[in-house]
Amino acid sequence: MSESPRASTLSELRESAWVSKSVKQEMQDNFVRMLESGEPLFPGIVGYEDTVIPEINLALLAGHDMLFLGEKGQAKSRIMRMLTRFLDEWVPYIDHPDLPVHEDPEKPISAAGKRLCRDTPADQIRIAWWHRSERYAERLSPGTKFADIIGEIDPAKLTGGVSMSTEEALSFGLIPRMHRGIFAMNELPELDDLVQVGLFNILEERDVQIRGYPIQFDIDLVILFSANPSTYNRSGKVIPQLKDRIGSIVQTHYPSERDQGIEILQQEVGDDLDGNYPVQVPYFMYQIVEEITNQARRSKYIDQASGVSARFSLANFRTLIASARQRGVLHGEKPAVPRISDLGHIYSSSLGKLELDLMGTHQMSERQVLDAVVAQAIEVVFKEYVEEHGLSDIAEIFRGGVRVEVGDMLPSSHYAERLRQVPPAWNKAFELNASENDAVRASCVEFVLAGLYSMERISRSQRFGKIQYEF
Repeated sequence: MSESPRASTLSELRESAWVSKSVKQEMQDNFVRMLESGEPLFPGIVGYEDTVIPEINLALLAGHDMLFLGEKGQAKSRIMRMLTRFLDEWVPYIDHPDLPVHEDPEKPISAAGKRLCRDTPADQIRIAWWHRSERYAERLSPGTKFADIIGEIDPAKLTGGVSMSTEEALSFGLIPRMHRGIFAMNELPELDDLVQVGLFNILEERDVQIRGYPIQFDIDLVILFSANPSTYNRSGKVIPQLKDRIGSIVQTHYPSERDQGIEILQQEVGDDLDGNYPVQVPYFMYQIVEEITNQARRSKYIDQASGVSARFSLANFRTLIASARQRGVLHGEKPAVPRISDLGHIYSSSLGKLELDLMGTHQMSERQVLDAVVAQAIEVVFKEYVEEHGLSDIAEIFRGGVRVEVGDMLPSSHYAERLRQVPPAWNKAFELNASENDAVRASCVEFVLAGLYSMERISRSQRFGKIQYEF
């Protein structure tokens, strides 16, 4: 954050190069400047380059209020918050305790602000600066009342003799207070009809009506909404007049390719893999975690209308890292390497995040559905390795009659004792050298064992939390 400009009075501000603009004009100008310079528009947003981002770009140029329509975990809130990057870093406002909003020094909207600018010399009107990080506010629809976002008549002011029909009688809600900023309403269809009417008035006339008294404001702000398609499109959930006033609808989606989901995972985890007990994650474990989410999004046992959030992948991945790190601490393994057996702990990070399709589960529990999804994900990823390298090369790793016990708390040396000879097939089947250390080898061993079991090439038994594979 850079330092705010030095102008501290209205006269100094007028001598500077600052020009009063509407919020939408301000965002449009900054967007065009960034577009011309080739500056990244939405850094960190993956998979939307050809779909979502072009729609947002056009909405910004058109000066539209926007609705982000998509299922949970599709970065709707993140994108809305990122739109502050298109605001000027600092904007001036009249610094006076009696003013209810951040008044534009050249275009005040409140009666008190207009009086101040009319009756006070410019060199006596104090100016302060508002950073763009503070010019954004959002609200979740459930439980939101009219007074929360629009305002309410303040009884204390009426007692003091203020007329009910004037703005001085109001206690402002979030939207008037975000004058010259961005306001976002999440889960629009869950909003009470009365509040929707209030939003409609603001979008259409930029005024408010409180308890039957119309209060005219030239409110300047960008209003954003988010909604789930299944509820937004349901008749009666959003009043038609409000739908009609929303300038652009931006349809979001889940990553179209698994690699995009993995890129999001790697981006979100960041430095979590470092530390005193670092964790090294084989690429096939990234693939399996993301494929679990993909399989959940396709499963007939899961209600697809509710979606499966990208946070599902992230929560499971963090659990995987935590399990590997715990093993690393106990056995002194550096780096720790996640294994298939660590997936046995993702019940804690998965259960409750999946909404079952009651018509399709046939009395299956959520845990059973998750087991089926994980098994399918392992099979899908393993078959990709088989197709690339051939089953014979991968199966050659093990000899007939070998019995291997695996478990999330077993030291990696346990696997090395069972498999002293590492066939050359390891080094071409995986993107890391499995002979470089015991922990990497143990992870590869579990992946191959689980994969061969998914293809019914070996048998498996489980006892006291440990799994035994037999050829």
